[in-house]
Amino acid sequence: MARSFFLLYSLSRRRVSDSLRSLFFIPTALALTTSLFILFYISSTSNIFTSHLHHRNSRLHFLQNPNGVSLKTHANQPQSSLDFDSPVPNLAPTADHGGAAKPSPSSNGRGVEDENVFHDRDIFKEDYIKMNTTFKIFVYPHQRSDPFANVLLPVDFEPEGNYASESFFKKSLNNSHFITKDPSIADLFFLPFSIARLRHDPRVGIDGIQDFIKEYVFNISHKYPYWNRTGGADHFYVSCHSIGRVAINKADEVKRNAIQVVCSSSYFQSAYVPHKDASLPQIWPRIEDDPPNITSAQRKKLAFFAGSINSPVREKLVKTWQNNTQIYVHSGRLNTSYEASLLDSKFCFHVKGYAVNTARIGDALYHGCVPVIIANHYDLPFADILNWKSFSIIIATLDIPSLQRILNGISNDEYAKLQSNVLDVRKHFRWHGVPVDYDAFYMVMYELWLRRSSIRVPLS
Repeated sequence: MARSFFLLYSLSRRRVSDSLRSLFFIPTALALTTSLFILFYISSTSNIFTSHLHHRNSRLHFLQNPNGVSLKTHANQPQSSLDFDSPVPNLAPTADHGGAAKPSPSSNGRGVEDENVFHDRDIFKEDYIKMNTTFKIFVYPHQRSDPFANVLLPVDFEPEGNYASESFFKKSLNNSHFITKDPSIADLFFLPFSIARLRHDPRVGIDGIQDFIKEYVFNISHKYPYWNRTGGADHFYVSCHSIGRVAINKADEVKRNAIQVVCSSSYFQSAYVPHKDASLPQIWPRIEDDPPNITSAQRKKLAFFAGSINSPVREKLVKTWQNNTQIYVHSGRLNTSYEASLLDSKFCFHVKGYAVNTARIGDALYHGCVPVIIANHYDLPFADILNWKSFSIIIATLDIPSLQRILNGISNDEYAKLQSNVLDVRKHFRWHGVPVDYDAFYMVMYELWLRRSSIRVPLS
C-alpha cells in the first residue's frame, strides 16, 4: 500500500512538474515565434521603409506651402535643370544637369554624396515661378523727415563692407515688384530697422539696440493692426551683424514669433529657430566684377586660411597647421594678396570666429575655391534649397588634426566635381545693384516665401 501511494505521489508530482514546464515553455515559444515573425516582416518590407524615408527626407528640405507642391518627376524621368541665363518664367532643361548622380567612392568617406547642387530642382523651379509672380510684402512706411530715417530707410549708396548683405537686401526689396502698399494682400510684413546702422548711431549704440527694437514693435503694434493679428508671426527683419543675435532680447514676440533673417544663424543660439528663421549669407560686395575661373591644375596650395585668432577653433587650426607645407594658415594681416591666395588654393577654410558666420564662404565661392566649413551648429545659407555636400566639405572642429589626411583623400575626380559645382552655385551668392534672377536677393526671397505660411501661436 505504501509503495502504491509512493508511485501515485511520484506520478502526480511528475505531472505537475510537466505542467509547470509546459506553462513556462508555451509563452517562451510564443515569444520566439513572434520575434521571428517581426524579423521576417522587417526584412521583407525594408525597401518600403527606405523608399518612404528617402522621400520624406527630401521633402523636409522644403517647408510646406498652403497650396502644396506636386512632384512631377518619376523614377525613370531625369530631373530638369534651371536655365539660369533666361528670365523667369522661361525655365528650361539643359543637357549639363541631368538626374542626381550616384555617390563617388572615397577612401575617407567624405566623397561627393550628390553631384546635384539642389535638393530637388523641379520643386525649386515650380516654387520659384510661383514666388516670383505672387509673393507680396508690406514694408512699414517711414518718411525722410523721420528722426531715424537713416536706420529705417534703405541706403542711397552702394552698400559696402563686411555686413553689406543687410543693406543690399533692403535696398533691393524696396525697388522690387514684391512690394505692395496694400497690406490686405501682403504675405509678410517687413520690419525695416537696420541693426548694423543702429550700432553706429550715437543716439542708440550697442547698448541701446534692444530698447530701440522693443519700442519700435510697441509703436507699430499700437499704430497698425497687422502685428496683433498673429503676434508678429507674419513679420520679419534682416540683420547681418552678429549683434543681431541679442538685439531682440527685450522683444519676446520678435524672438519667438517673427522670422529672423540673420547671418549669425547658429543652432546653438536659443534665439535662432531653424525653419522658422532663415540664414542670410554674409557676402563682401563685388558689384560689377566677373568671377575668375581658375582650374584645379592651376591651384598650387592644398588649403588656405587667413584671419584674426578670435576663437578657440581658429587658435587650434593655426597651432596645428602653422608650419605645414600644404596647408597655409595665417593669423592677422597677410604679406601677400588675399585674393591671390584664394585663387592659388584648392580648398579654402571657413572657420568660426566670434560667430559661426564670416564672409569667407562667399569669398571662396567667388574665387572658385571649394569651401571647407569648420563651424559647428551653423545653419548654412539656403540649406532648404542647396545641397551643400555637393560643393563644399563640412568638417567637425574635432577633426582639425585630420584635415590634411581628409583633404588629400579626396580624389582628383571628386575634387573636379566639387569645384565644378562651386562655379555652378556661386551665382546664388552674389548681390547686384539691380537684382538678377537666382542671385542672393532672390534666394533670400525664396526662403521667405517658403516661410510665409508658417503657423505660430501668439503670446498670451
